Amino acid sequence: MTHVNELDSELQRWRSAASRAAGRAAPGAPGARDAPPRPVLLAVVVPCFNEAAVLPETVERLARLRASLLADGLILDGSTAWFVDDGSSDATWGLVEEAARVFPWVHGIRLSRNRGHQNALLAGLLTVEADAVVTVDADLQDDLGAIREMLQRHSAGAEVVYGVRRGRESDSWFKRTTAEGYYRLLERFGVDVVFNHADYRLLGRSARAALRQFGEVNLFLRGIVPQLGFASEQVLYDRAERFAGESKYPLGRMLAFAWDGVTSFSAVPLRWITALGFAVSLLAFATGLWAIAVRLTVAGAVPGWASTVIPVAFLGGIQLLSVGVIGEYVGKTYGETKRRPRYIIEKTV
Repeated sequence: MTHVNELDSELQRWRSAASRAAGRAAPGAPGARDAPPRPVLLAVVVPCFNEAAVLPETVERLARLRASLLADGLILDGSTAWFVDDGSSDATWGLVEEAARVFPWVHGIRLSRNRGHQNALLAGLLTVEADAVVTVDADLQDDLGAIREMLQRHSAGAEVVYGVRRGRESDSWFKRTTAEGYYRLLERFGVDVVFNHADYRLLGRSARAALRQFGEVNLFLRGIVPQLGFASEQVLYDRAERFAGESKYPLGRMLAFAWDGVTSFSAVPLRWITALGFAVSLLAFATGLWAIAVRLTVAGAVPGWASTVIPVAFLGGIQLLSVGVIGEYVGKTYGETKRRPRYIIEKTV
């Protein structure tokens, strides 16, 4: 009887605790957002490659944003901005050094050579120390005002907050169509990405600690971050035109980056090669039957041309395409096995 009474008492305590827990707002739930935000130590990471034309305006806008966030109690006084110079050949690094002399909260990281946008982002993410790190491009196309809502979502419990474009009205028809088609293609390939999200995001301490465990050389952060698995939120914003300078992603580089996203996270193209090989085998067999039928039923038919030329040309093209796709995966495997550093920091200010 004593044990039964103890069990009843424990069950009663459990029901009360479960009821209280169920009543609390889950991270990211509407109730959690109503809680007053707690100030955090914020670091904004800005990758730069030949951005001398836009950098002065970027520093000014970040200065005004920092002052506003401090006044509203969203960030702590030690919050910083880190400009990562990805081997620029213009005056970008000189501007970063000058900004660091004028503004104590501005810091710079100079890479020893150009390592690409993704590696520059990673250098900032893995170097700075802060409660929350926001990555944003220097061209001012991403709305810096969205950082305010990102911090509120982070304070409510979201470890990852994605900046997602509300629409693509500012893009040309070609860019809008290809970009949206690419996101849908990645989804078809089984790659977990956030639609219309680039690299404008907030990561908390736990998310960045988990990111350190990803040692791959072929970086595609848009695919890596969703794999971290922490509570996440999305903040919608309108993307503006580039303030100054030229785009660092011409068509060729965009296509290469898109292909990296597919081959780094999906083996579906390899499976397509298997299916294609099976289909081509059936087609070649059908072509052979057709050639035999023509030989037996059509008078004056030139013997051997169809059964020789068509299969050879068709199969040759398919084989070259298949070898190219397989070679891309082999090349990526080769790059990963060498384990070369993804970036080298030359200096910091």
